[in-house]
Formats: sequence, structure tokens, C-alpha cells
Amino acid sequence: MSAVLNAAVIADAPVRPFEPGPTGTHITIRGLTKYFAGWPLYENFNLDIPKHKIVSVFGPNGCGKSTLINMIAGLIPIDSGQILFDGKGLKDTKIGYVFQNYREAMFPWMRTIDNIAYPLKLEARGKAEVDRRMAELVASFDVKFDLNRYPYELSGGQQQTASIMRALAPGPEVLFLDEPFSALDFEMTLFIREKLQEVFMHTGTTMLLVSHDLEEAVYLADEVLLLTKRPTRVAEILQYADARPRTVATLSEPSFIAAKKLSLEIFQREVRR
Repeated sequence: MSAVLNAAVIADAPVRPFEPGPTGTHITIRGLTKYFAGWPLYENFNLDIPKHKIVSVFGPNGCGKSTLINMIAGLIPIDSGQILFDGKGLKDTKIGYVFQNYREAMFPWMRTIDNIAYPLKLEARGKAEVDRRMAELVASFDVKFDLNRYPYELSGGQQQTASIMRALAPGPEVLFLDEPFSALDFEMTLFIREKLQEVFMHTGTTMLLVSHDLEEAVYLADEVLLLTKRPTRVAEILQYADARPRTVATLSEPSFIAAKKLSLEIFQREVRR
């Protein structure tokens, strides 16, 4: 089927009444469809993402994990479907986004402190309020490096820390994280995992995390969203309820080992199909 014919089929498809998610749903996705080069990546895809939870997205290579959160966040257009946040559209929802490539995510001509404060200035917040929020973030992340330096003068871990602080600065309703640890060393990965948990425990911000590391995906999640190969569907949604804060000791807990094992079995099943 050609891309033109696909577009015609999508345009002529009947519009179904919107079906809200169950109580406690934050993001409701209905009939999401996305084609690339005439081939379906997502087709009539439905999903309910709960409020005040961390949801990790994991699946086979090429299944569109990052594409999914980018469509939800409005960075990639969808061909058809509806995405609502607490019954609202994206334009009425405050979101934060942490990109995988932190080097390109920061404005190099701005000092790091100005990068972090940028979303607040877009909201026209006063200087006193901006300064107060900056002080809160610096204390929360226990920042030891000089925020008056430019991003390119910082280490990779410091740049990613600043990126996360910027995403959190305006107090988003939903925080998207696209493989935020993939370019970090292990020490910095442990640090940022800890800080994200602290932020989550303090604010309850709904978080949607894409990861290529299964251990990381399970460790941080309340729910693990496991996807199939394309055209992508939901293979399983696994609950993982170990108490927070999770620590290195969590990795040897029977509940964690069982959740990781089941996730791996589902992933391998989908890869082999």
C-alpha cells in the first residue's frame, strides 16, 4: 500500500467516540496511527498511562520507543488519533523533556544557569520567583559545579544534570526522558537515578522513560511498558511495586529479580516473533 493510499485510508477512517481511561489515568491515547515511508509503525494504538507513576518503555530495536514519547510530547506529528492529558490537549498541559543528546539540548550561547531558568522566563515569571526556583533546584540536586559556566565547559554528567533541572524548573505535569543515561558513565548514572527518584517522591510528577537497558527500566519503574515489533502494539504492562527509594540493594531483591526475569522473557518472545 502506497503512502498516498495509506493517507487516504487514514483520512476516510470513521471517527470513534473517545473512550476515557480508568480512574487514575493521566495520559489517554486512542487510535494512534503513524506511518513511515508507507509502512505502519503504530496503527490504531491505544494506551492509558497512570498519573503519579514512572512508566518505563522497553521493546525490540526499531519498535518506535522514542517515537512514541515524541508523539505524545508533540515533537513528532501523528497521522491520526487522540492524545489527552487529564482530559486536556497538549497545549494546555505543562510538560518537561530530557533529551538523550544533552550536548545539543542546551543553548551553547547561554550560561548554564540561564539555560535552566529559560522555561521560567518563557512563562514571564519575575526575577524573585526565578531566583527562588533556581535555589530550590540547586539544593535538590546538590549542585557542586559552577552554573555560571557555559554548557560546553561542563562534563557530560553535569550537562545532563542541568538538562534535567531545566526540564523540572517550571514544575511539569509530565516529564519525558528519552534514554537520559545512555551517554553517561556509571557513577553519574547512579547519581541521576537517585535524584530522579527523589524528585518523584517529592512531587509525584508523572514520568515516561525510554530506556535500552532492561535493568534500568525495571529499577526506576512503577510500570514497565513492553512493546512488540512493528507494527507496534503493547506486549505486556508489568507492575513493579518495590518501595522507594530504591538502592543498590534493590537489585538483589527477589521481587526485582522476578520482575526483570519476566520482562526479559516477554522481550525475547517478541524479538523471536
